[in-house]
Amino acid sequence: QVQLVESGGGLVQAGGSLRLSCTTSRHTFNNYVMGWFRQAPGKEREFVALITLGVANTYYSDSVKGRFTISRDSAKNTVYLQMNSLKPEDTAVYYCAAHLYAGVIYTTAEEYSDWGQGTQVTVSS
Repeated sequence: QVQLVESGGGLVQAGGSLRLSCTTSRHTFNNYVMGWFRQAPGKEREFVALITLGVANTYYSDSVKGRFTISRDSAKNTVYLQMNSLKPEDTAVYYCAAHLYAGVIYTTAEEYSDWGQGTQVTVSS
């Protein structure tokens, strides 16, 4: 079973920054596409960003493009989500997720087989 352990959430003022971390096993890190999703109260879980294995291509939702950066550290089997210029509408539970790479990269939650426990990010105005 794939284990994804998240950390780094918290409370921050609008305009501030936070960095989320997601640590997993070496096997997962080398064979899975790693993504971040978020879910605000009363809303559906939405795609935020993903990073592929190998050349580590990145993809972002339009709502976070230019403010968030996803990256990976191979030595630590960890994926990061650096969140800058945070807005109150970024408030949500953020989830790390993974899907086995089989030639297709997905941005929909339904295609991700493994999930972390979630970490709360709250941005005050």
